[in-house]
Amino acid sequence: QVQLVESGGGLVQPGGSLRLSCAASISTFTICDLAWYRQAPGKERDLVATITRGGNTNYANSVKDRFTISRDNAKKTVNLQMNNLKPEDTAVYYCNVKSVATGRVYWGQGTQVTVSS
Repeated sequence: QVQLVESGGGLVQPGGSLRLSCAASISTFTICDLAWYRQAPGKERDLVATITRGGNTNYANSVKDRFTISRDNAKKTVNLQMNNLKPEDTAVYYCNVKSVATGRVYWGQGTQVTVSS
C-alpha cells in the first residue's frame, strides 16, 4: 500500500521560510507526477505547485517567485521550499502523487502551516 508521509509544517512569522517534505513509498516514483495542494479553513483545496516526472514545474500565481517545488528520485521525496511567507499562505498542505503507470492518485495526510506574528 502506498503511503505518503509529510513533514516540515509549523508556525512561522510573516516573511519567514519553511520547507515541506513528503516521502512516498511507491516503487514507480520516477514516473510519477508530483504536486502540493493546500486548503485553508472554509475553502476548497487549491493547487500550489506541480513537478512532472521530467522535472517541469508550474506554480499558482499567488506563490510564484516565493515557493520552489523539487523532487529527489533517489530518496523518493517531493519538497516545497516556501520563502517570504504571508498570512494568506496559512493552510493545511497536502502532497499529491499521480502514478503515470496506473493513473492512480495518492494523497498525504496533510501538514499545517500557520503564518502569524
